[in-house]
Order: sequence, then C-alpha cells, then structure tokens
Amino acid sequence: MTVEFLQGHYPYVLVIVLLLIGLYGMTLKGNLLKKLIGMTIFQTSIYLFFIQGAVKTNATIPVFSPELGPGAENYMNPLPQVIVLTAIVVGVAITGVALSLLLVTQQRYGTIEEDEILEQMRQAE
Repeated sequence: MTVEFLQGHYPYVLVIVLLLIGLYGMTLKGNLLKKLIGMTIFQTSIYLFFIQGAVKTNATIPVFSPELGPGAENYMNPLPQVIVLTAIVVGVAITGVALSLLLVTQQRYGTIEEDEILEQMRQAE
C-alpha cells in the first residue's frame, strides 16, 4: 500500500524531500553561503507545493469559452500562480540582499564560516 501511495503522491514526496534538504542546509551547515543555498531550496519547495496544490485535471486557462460554459470547475484558478510569481520575485530580492551581506561579512571578518565569525565577535567584546 505504501508504494502505491507514494506513486500516487510523488509530487508531494518531491516537495518534502526538497524541504528537508533545504532545512538541513539552513540548520546544520556552518558556512553562511550554504545556509543561503539551503534557504533558496526551501523556498523552491514551498513554491512547488503551492503550484501542485493548484493543479486541476481537465481544466483550461481562466478565459471564458462558450463551449465550456461558465462553470468554475472547467477553469484553473490563477491566484496560486500569481502568489508564487510574487514570492519568486521577493525570494530573488532576498537572495540578492543576502549575497551582498555575505560579501560585506567576508570583507569584515575574512570568512563566511559562522563559528569563526562568532569567535571573532566574542574576542572583539
């Protein structure tokens, strides 16, 4: 039964795997660039989850068609795609700011390893 369940829900399994990879990168890696990459993978898994949740079989684009009629069940909901598109734009902006902060951190401390930066900050106190 579990194999059939996984085969029927493979997009969600992929989302969970990507989410766990991103969470692992964000929490257990010491390199700040690897943490940023983990955050980006985590964000991507959330985008895929929203898009997968919006899938509707045998539906078409949300433009009225006389042969399909006015029924909402015949058309895709465009709202999840719009939300994900907005989230992608925000995610790219966050990644850009984080990369610039990494550059400043590298110039100031000479490293982007979290434990070395914390040690230098403790010594400065």
